[in-house]
Order: sequence, then structure tokens, then C-alpha cells
Amino acid sequence: MKPRVLRTITLGSFALVVFLGAAWQVQAQDAKTPYPSMAPLDQYLMERNAEIAMARSAAPESISRDADVLVLGRHGYETAVKGKNGFVCVVERGWMGPFDGEFAVNFWNPKLRGPLCFNPPAARSILPMTYKRTEMVLAGQSKAQIIEGIKAFIKQKLPPLEPGAMSYMMSKEQYLTDNGQHNWIAHLMIYTPPIDSAVWGADLPHSPVMLNPQFHGEPEPIDVFMIPAGRWSDGTADPVKH
Repeated sequence: MKPRVLRTITLGSFALVVFLGAAWQVQAQDAKTPYPSMAPLDQYLMERNAEIAMARSAAPESISRDADVLVLGRHGYETAVKGKNGFVCVVERGWMGPFDGEFAVNFWNPKLRGPLCFNPPAARSILPMTYKRTEMVLAGQSKAQIIEGIKAFIKQKLPPLEPGAMSYMMSKEQYLTDNGQHNWIAHLMIYTPPIDSAVWGADLPHSPVMLNPQFHGEPEPIDVFMIPAGRWSDGTADPVKH
């Protein structure tokens, strides 16, 4: 084989290796960040009646039937049903999750649906954070801008956390991850000021209490502890063992 031909083949092979290597790196990066930015808004919206039903499925019917029900519109959450017991049921989207860390992969995931029902103290002191984050997301702000906006909101307008604030998250319809079981487990969430999780015995062997990474005190000054409910809102047992 002539030297010039051999050199051409060698350079061509090297270029192929570089190209394949670069393509693998792009695929690996995409695997780590499958949702790097916000999708078109329509992908986050739901048919109105379907969203009302999903929101109500977060808690037992004895609670959700008399609750306010919110739905996500193009300009934020709207009251679709006015209740009378002080609870508020809503389907949260991925942007209510952590801003960074391993759980932030779903921040912009348009498939995420987190139905929950806030009790009255949580509706007054936790739900405003859902309104605020959603307002900034729909205004097209970046994560960095949202974090700064939340910090300003905390100083100026965020109501103080009320004792007893909690929510139900017992819907079979919840979609919390693309991996494995999408609806995870039926559980309750209890909101506290930032606190040493050891006080709750959270995440210790055989303890049912888990510390949720949702807020973790930054930027919102809130910790969230989760406790498995053992059954879904319709009364059927949650069969999954964790």
C-alpha cells in the first residue's frame, strides 16, 4: 500500500474515532440531562376535567370532595372548583422539585405530575411558593433567576410557615419519575423549618420517615418530611415494598 493511501486511511479512521467519541459524549450528556430546558408550554398543560380529577385523587374523597381545586393555565394556577373545608388540591409540575443535585433531572420534565392536597395551614404558607415558582417559570425565567426571585419573595411576601402544615400525596395517578414505578408510593408530607433530620429519625434503617430533597432549606426555608401512607387515596393498599 502506498504511503499516501495509508496516511489517508489512518486519518480517516482517526476522524471516525473522534466523531464517535464526540457523539458518545453528547449521548452521555443527554442521558444525564434529558430535559435541559423548558419544553413548549402545551406539554405541561392538561385537559381541565382530567386535571381536576387528578388533583382530587391526591387525598381521600372525604377530604378532596370539599377542597378547592386548582388547574394550571397559560398564566398560572386558576381556581377551577371552590371548596369549603380549607384544603387545596393541585397537580404540581416538575419545576417544584430541587434546583440542583441528582433529583433536579426532572425540573423541566413535561411528563411530571404531582397531585397533592394541602391542608389549610399548608395552603396558606406553602402553596404561595407553588404560585411564585410557577409565575416565574411561565414568565420564561431561568433557574438562576427563579432562585433570586424566590429569595426576594421570602424577604418581602412569603407568609410565615404555620404549625401543622402538611399535605396528602396519595394518588395512584402521580407521575414522579421516568424510571421504574412512575407513581412511587402513597405518602404524607409534613413541612417544618430547616431542622436536623435526626430529630425525626429520618432515613435511618427501618424508619418510615424520609427527608424530601424538594426544598431542603434552600432557597425556601422549608424542610419536608415524608411518611408512607400504606394505601392509595381510593382505599386500596399500596402493594409496592420500598
